[in-house]
Amino acid sequence: MIIWITGASTGIGRELARQYAEAGHAVFATARSEDNLASLVDECAPYSGSVIALAGDVCDADRMSAIFQQICDDKGVPDLVVLNAGTHKPTNATSFVLEDHIRLLDINFNGVLKGMNACLPMFLERGSGQLAVVASVAGFRGLPRAGAYGASKAALINLCESMQPELKAKGVDLRLVCPGFVKTPLTDLNEFPMPFLMPVDKAVKAMIRGLGSSKFQIIFPWRMGVAMKLLRMMPNRLFLAIASKISG
Repeated sequence: MIIWITGASTGIGRELARQYAEAGHAVFATARSEDNLASLVDECAPYSGSVIALAGDVCDADRMSAIFQQICDDKGVPDLVVLNAGTHKPTNATSFVLEDHIRLLDINFNGVLKGMNACLPMFLERGSGQLAVVASVAGFRGLPRAGAYGASKAALINLCESMQPELKAKGVDLRLVCPGFVKTPLTDLNEFPMPFLMPVDKAVKAMIRGLGSSKFQIIFPWRMGVAMKLLRMMPNRLFLAIASKISG
């Protein structure tokens, strides 16, 4: 397969690129850090597949379109595009910082839109292609001190649920990936207990299995997914009482 992955320099994206290259696929890896991408290319050099670094910022629509076109010109239209780039920063309602909210929404949500803008026209023209959007179980319900992050992921969930039937009718396979806590450099910054924390290699194996199945929504670890879905079904009065205790 020909695969394009954004947010590929660290965490889930990096491990996904590594595992796909190890399995023999041609992987194009995009992120802002050229140094991290170079080390990924070196790490994957012994594998039967390949990793080609194409640095770029997902917030730059022109660059995303240029990267996709370059992949098409060099190797062919990707079979799979994984829009994975994202970031997190705790936010606090009582010390509201506008710039933090705008930045998280711009990277996590608008960055996905710009990736879609790059690949969807060709996928629709061909009537084929798989597109995976990485959201989070944090988008299932509003959690304390995660307002901006959760809002960006909830927006992705809503967007994909809305788009999936239309794209499926045109032959495009849209998937929604919702990780829970996965051990990455991003979660290493968290200073609170992370239930069901999952090693990144196992998380990515679960993601690859899910992309190879017929599932629309891919959730891992499954226990975290169950917990968050229960919170989503919980009456507001009860949920907000619990959230109030958590936020202290």
